[in-house]
Amino acid sequence: MIKPLLRASILLLCTLSSLQAAEFRAAAVKVDITPDKPQMLRGYSPRMSTKVHDRLYHRIVALDDGTTSFFFISSDICSLSPAFCDRVTGQLAKEFGLPPENIWWSITHTHSSPYVGTPGIPGVLMTNRFQFRTDDAYTALVENKLADGVRQARQKLEPAKLGIGRGYAEANVNRRARDADGQVRIGLNPSAPVDRRIGLLRLDKANDTPLALVANYAMHGTVLGGKSTVVSGDAPGIVAEYVESKIGAPMLYLNGAAGNVAPIYSTRTEPEAGLLNRFKVLLGDPILDANRRLRATTDKVKLRTSRIILETPKRPGLKWSEELKDYLRVSKNGEETLLVPLRFLRINDDTVIWSAPMELFCEISNEIRDRSPFPNTFYVGYTNGTFAYMPTEQEFLAGGYEPTTTFFTASAAGHLSAAVNRHLREIHAARD
Repeated sequence: MIKPLLRASILLLCTLSSLQAAEFRAAAVKVDITPDKPQMLRGYSPRMSTKVHDRLYHRIVALDDGTTSFFFISSDICSLSPAFCDRVTGQLAKEFGLPPENIWWSITHTHSSPYVGTPGIPGVLMTNRFQFRTDDAYTALVENKLADGVRQARQKLEPAKLGIGRGYAEANVNRRARDADGQVRIGLNPSAPVDRRIGLLRLDKANDTPLALVANYAMHGTVLGGKSTVVSGDAPGIVAEYVESKIGAPMLYLNGAAGNVAPIYSTRTEPEAGLLNRFKVLLGDPILDANRRLRATTDKVKLRTSRIILETPKRPGLKWSEELKDYLRVSKNGEETLLVPLRFLRINDDTVIWSAPMELFCEISNEIRDRSPFPNTFYVGYTNGTFAYMPTEQEFLAGGYEPTTTFFTASAAGHLSAAVNRHLREIHAARD
């Protein structure tokens, strides 16, 4: 029989251990992935790089509330296959004993970065862009440095505080331009919908000095155009470096619903690369302003993750990739259904961040945010790969570049909105 005094001591030790385990910790790591030799660049037609304009990075933030560990990764890369991403992050999740949905690998979608990994969806829809052998050595470098960076972040966890903020920047514009004949082309359309909100997560050390910023904003990485041959993080990379120089800590750029959203200076030629610096003012300064206005932080943080599968019909008549067989279900009568993973991170009771592997049109995420039961609802696109564009039904039927380069159908946006809205209601009702 355990004596009362011994029992009380055991209970006290258990309580102290529980309190210690509940401490919120965080860490940030920045890892250089700039190629050291010329590479074929993604985003437009392939072209060989001639020089480095600015360097490329993995930026990684680790969060741990004592029960749940979570990783944000932001990489200066244009496009990744869902199968490639899930393999890389799945190995890390297994190594750390985490659910796969606790590691989000997002890309900034810069169109001036090298090819990385297997072709994925673009390899099926844009075969002309994959008529050469990709550099396996560079892919291995990106993959190995990501794994090393995540391990470093896990090892560097320290007591931290978290703040949630919002801002506004007019650095972007809808890119679905209409011609007089009704045709839709990639251009600039100031009168069409756009999302100019900035979502901000600030991480401070226990002594209130900066640890990291996570900024969420919707904008294609296309200031530099298809004739440019420089390696660059484009506007997202330039903005991140600028903010970092001001706060003295890493800043992760998490792109939003940028499927139909361009930078206000877009697809310029290499000699006009100086336009990139204007985004320090257009977007960097609004991020810094939002950070200055964010004054409330807390070390009482609870993280919860979840995952659902969006099921929506595959566009008929298009060949699918064997690499992506796990993301397609074929019924006995031949009907094809896409299986798209959607991930959710709930922070305390007032904030939810959801992500999808796609180039979502901004109207869709705007509508979901407006209907969300959470005061703070942020969407992160280009996460754990991409299934290409998902337009609204109206824009899908209007035609143009994006609807012709997708496996989704006109009904997909409605299916996504219904699934996400339902899940947000469910996790909000399950607060504990």
